[in-house]
Amino acid sequence: MEDRVKRIGIIGVGEIGRAIVDGLYCRGDDGPEVFLSPRGARTARELSERYQGVRVCPDNQAVVDRSEIVIIAVRGQDRHEALAGLTVADDKIVINVMSGVGNDDLRRTLATDAPLVRAIPLPAIRERRSVTVTYPSHPAVNSFFEHLGGALPVADESAFNVFSAVTGTLTTHYSYLATLTSWAVGHGIAPDDADRYVRGLFQQVGRALNDETRTLHQLAADHETPKGNNERIRTTWFTPANAEALKKALDDLLTGLDGQR
Repeated sequence: MEDRVKRIGIIGVGEIGRAIVDGLYCRGDDGPEVFLSPRGARTARELSERYQGVRVCPDNQAVVDRSEIVIIAVRGQDRHEALAGLTVADDKIVINVMSGVGNDDLRRTLATDAPLVRAIPLPAIRERRSVTVTYPSHPAVNSFFEHLGGALPVADESAFNVFSAVTGTLTTHYSYLATLTSWAVGHGIAPDDADRYVRGLFQQVGRALNDETRTLHQLAADHETPKGNNERIRTTWFTPANAEALKKALDDLLTGLDGQR
């Protein structure tokens, strides 16, 4: 990736922008030069102080002008303010990581003929451990994300939106873990002990997911004992009706995403 892309720009330095920068430098590699917008000033300053190749630019136009690949990572509702008046030359490559903002919408905002690629980088990209969905496929963008854990180009925007909907369950998972912790605390466990135990329990689950020789259904079955504790919670709480309610919520989200194209 570094042989072809030497300069990366990021407009909007929030959680995902930070994760991308951390991923580029997480193994001590000689990463590309990274140019950050002043938006998210505190995070941008911290990253520039931590990594030698990271610079904070005076404005968003400077980010665009100095970069080969420009990553747009502002919140969707802030895009018009953040991107107003930008000139993006046609030889740039723009990666759109804004949730719910299609490339047609972004192209109208930027008024450019530069290649636009949507992407769904996840926080684990900071450790080069997550696959990033992209659309449309672009060799330089795919190479960039392969370097950060893997790229998964999809055939059309409908498929992209399916993966985007699945991504929308992430904070629900964290809330599920928080509920387990709160339940334990309610039964007399010290908050720090409950938090530490739940984190450790599900970090182990995350490691089990690295075994791609078993399907997710097989992993669930392999972690259950007939009539044991895990089977009891799964069959009494995560019932078929509960599963259907989750699918219905995802269907509703997908309908909204498809309508935003």
